[in-house]
Amino acid sequence: MMPFLLDIWGCIPEVSKNCIDMTNASSTYLGVIMGVIVGSIISWWIYNRQKRTSEQQDKILGRIERLEESHSEILKKLADFDDKHENSFDAIQELNKKIDLLLKKVQDENK
Repeated sequence: MMPFLLDIWGCIPEVSKNCIDMTNASSTYLGVIMGVIVGSIISWWIYNRQKRTSEQQDKILGRIERLEESHSEILKKLADFDDKHENSFDAIQELNKKIDLLLKKVQDENK
């Protein structure tokens, strides 16, 4: 089938048996066809590589977003814990002051 198609464009010695020389037209057509085939393969390969790269980048960006969300949640929990700790510390200081006042009163009464 292929030799018949190439015979339409002219004599191609590499394909046809009874041929001495390739014509300029058949040489041009053959060059164009081979260029299209090679160009298509290279274009597909580049597209496929870029597609894989962009999919990997999307996955990595998704992971980064999830990490940022969990980081924000952890920071909020730490801030809440710090507020509770601060309130507890203030309450302990108040109790310490009251205990010191009571001890002072007891010491003053004992004198």
